[in-house]
Amino acid sequence: MITLAHSLGIDASHLCEAQDGHRLEKQTYDAFVRMQKAAQKDDIDISIASGFRDFTRQKLIWDQKWQGQRPLYSAQGQLLDGATLGVEQKIAAILTWSALPGASRHHWGTDLDVYDRIAINKSGQKLQLVPDEYCQNGPCSPLSQWLIEHGDTFGFYLPYRVYNGGVSAEPWHISYRPVAEKIQQLHTLSGLHDLIATEHLCGQDQILSRLPMLYQRYILNRGTNAMKGQK
Repeated sequence: MITLAHSLGIDASHLCEAQDGHRLEKQTYDAFVRMQKAAQKDDIDISIASGFRDFTRQKLIWDQKWQGQRPLYSAQGQLLDGATLGVEQKIAAILTWSALPGASRHHWGTDLDVYDRIAINKSGQKLQLVPDEYCQNGPCSPLSQWLIEHGDTFGFYLPYRVYNGGVSAEPWHISYRPVAEKIQQLHTLSGLHDLIATEHLCGQDQILSRLPMLYQRYILNRGTNAMKGQK
């Protein structure tokens, strides 16, 4: 049974071993394998770049960005000087590209970042998971288009297909709708608040005082809930 703890990334009992050391929710992985095999017939090699991440891992990413140990970027991808940012600007810069611990869809095991392994290898460049790799003439452009056309057949959609003032566009991030929607219903503002209030998160007080607004802008606010037929 899926619980609130699963939605917050503090319980991984619903996961199975997937590929390349990644873990996914069982139904999600089964659907992914079916989609992967179908894509191979069209010379698309869908591979997993990132699957499940627990609360502790997401907290590490958050803390390092808050402390200036990782770079911060604007919504347009421009490098920012964290030392010159106010609290509001810093929080926005982090949340545009990285989820708040306890609020990442990667906690659910239903969401994963994907790329075309063969195309990336042929390009001779290291995968960075940036939009340029998935649009126009990028090596993962055929994969991106294939997902838009066929992903829904296997239950997958792009929760961050377009930028809508919250999280940046992520054409590599797919979600298995049948299970993700069930987990999302369990993920509440009060549950997230209680978790963050008990953790030693950098900027904890600033986050908690703004949490209702952040929840609306970066967690509930997504660009689209569909793949095929969406512009």
